[in-house]
Amino acid sequence: MTRAAGADGVEGVRPLPRQSAVDRRPNHAEIENRLTEELASVVAGARRRALRDGDRQIDTAHLLHTLLESDPEVRAVFAGPQVARLLGYLVQRSIGYGLRWQVGVEDAGAAPGVPGTPGWSPVAARSMTQAYACAVRRGERLTHGVDLLVALVAATGSRAVEVMGAVGIDVGAVARRFASV
Repeated sequence: MTRAAGADGVEGVRPLPRQSAVDRRPNHAEIENRLTEELASVVAGARRRALRDGDRQIDTAHLLHTLLESDPEVRAVFAGPQVARLLGYLVQRSIGYGLRWQVGVEDAGAAPGVPGTPGWSPVAARSMTQAYACAVRRGERLTHGVDLLVALVAATGSRAVEVMGAVGIDVGAVARRFASV
């Protein structure tokens, strides 16, 4: 049985669909090349925290935890007692509460079958990409901590959003605060 050759002269082979720059998952070097020095330090801290906690990937809670510890601009978004409650909850998670999270990958809203970014949960990698897009919209070349916070707050169903909700933070109010930015 013979088939007619396609327009490109190749029989029976369909071209692979092209991914746009927005749809394509960045690798970890692409993510980290888009960061200010301060945010690169946050990512390094999140990576150390994930390894210390026995997690296979950096997730949004690791990012939120290190971001709160390292970035005064991010801490200023929350009222004083909220920062203490967030950090307290995140510390509890790192010393044992998070064991239930080690069982699986944080994948809230991830497209099934789409390859992820090694070392990152699908949601954390997507949040980093969205943080960069936020910076670009502001005319910046590099991603700042507040850009990442905006992306984390928007990551509905993520571990970071779960943590914020658990300590009584109105994630919608935080998101609205940045809607005009």
